Amino acid sequence: MTDLLIRDAEVDGVPGVDVAITGGRITAVGPNLVAPSTAAVIDADGGALIPGLHDHHLHLHAMAADAASVRCGPPHVRDAAALATALGKAAGDDNGWVRGVGYIETVAGDLDADRLDRLHSARPVRIQHRSGAMWILNAAAVAAARLTDASHPGVERGPDGHPTGRVWRADTWLRDRLPPSRPPRLDTVGAALTRFGVTGVTDATPDLSPQSQAAIAAAMSSGELPQRVHLLGAQPDESPFPTARLTIGPYKIVLADSGLPALDDLADRIREVHNQGRAVAVHCVTREALLILLAVLDEVGTLPGDRVEHGAIIPRETIDGLHRRGLTVVTQPGFLADRGDDYLRDVDERDLPDLYRCRSLINARVAVALSSDAPYGPLDPWAVIIAAVNRRAASGEIVGSSERITAAKALTRYLTPADKPGGTQRHIRVGATADIVLLGAPLADILAAPSADAVHATLIGGRWA
Repeated sequence: MTDLLIRDAEVDGVPGVDVAITGGRITAVGPNLVAPSTAAVIDADGGALIPGLHDHHLHLHAMAADAASVRCGPPHVRDAAALATALGKAAGDDNGWVRGVGYIETVAGDLDADRLDRLHSARPVRIQHRSGAMWILNAAAVAAARLTDASHPGVERGPDGHPTGRVWRADTWLRDRLPPSRPPRLDTVGAALTRFGVTGVTDATPDLSPQSQAAIAAAMSSGELPQRVHLLGAQPDESPFPTARLTIGPYKIVLADSGLPALDDLADRIREVHNQGRAVAVHCVTREALLILLAVLDEVGTLPGDRVEHGAIIPRETIDGLHRRGLTVVTQPGFLADRGDDYLRDVDERDLPDLYRCRSLINARVAVALSSDAPYGPLDPWAVIIAAVNRRAASGEIVGSSERITAAKALTRYLTPADKPGGTQRHIRVGATADIVLLGAPLADILAAPSADAVHATLIGGRWA
């Protein structure tokens, strides 16, 4: 479709506006526009027209793999017996492996190879912890992945030197030791994002292999994944892709709570990335990780675009420093709805007010963007907006009421550009790329009760996605 005219839309709160699109860009905005003879005409019927949403932190291939995996945690599985049943019923992949996701210790305690064998030993099994930080392998999987002779620091070992079956922060390395398989298809991921009105995503997978990058590019070219993609996992010396739809952002660095780096090592890594003119996106989910990062940045300096991923715990005394250093926080209040009761039970009481801050950061003029961290957090951006507004756990208890923000303010955190998360929001303007979402009612009505059901159509580059 080359030409399109959308009639009778609400744009920036103004009703009765027409929007003309040609060649993937917005060419006119105003009342009573004349439609070219070649244009298709769409009646918005008074619904709001807004820029497409951008999810500033998720993991594309993990989302696709998650959809085909065994659910190993609540609400699907709540105890060891149910987990054993779920693993036993799993079909397994083409190589006979069973892949599980979403495990949490409330199901069957601290799993290792021995405990997992008691649940299922007939086939190789690997289960990912809900945090995404760890895989647990049973004995058959430990043998098949050759962990006994492995030298990777993420392979946990017992006092006798043998692998426990727990592997920390080593996704790419572990994948290379599994039977060969192609990256999963991204068509279902692309379709889900489209239904939610998401026209662009930032893939935050660290150290993304060339094969994975090529698979994402191929999925975009084929239309399997219609969204624009911004990559954090490309190596610092890799050049940007020669396309406006697939771009490279800051370099992802993980400060793992399972083993924080030495300050000198982190400083050297950030300095190396900065020297190549590239910002960093640093995974920080603990108080200690954030404090280490801030200390190192004081030594090496910052670049525009440096960002904190998650900011799960941000002590109040660090907020002004985040603004002073020009850092962006890309956070996920959706976790409060998804895991809020766990946080209330397990997180140190002193840290509860610091969880997934929003309002205090925005008030301090820190750039804040919202995202899902899917598949580890809920993908639906409208559900994340609700979580940012009410901060309500599943039990109904509020987690950090002073950090609530309005639905309108939460939505803007999905409307900022991929390369400037938390910056100036995009608008329906002449000359802008026609990444657009048509809603079923005026925006004020939608924000009174945010829901993905309000998304009536999603256009990417002026085409129906």
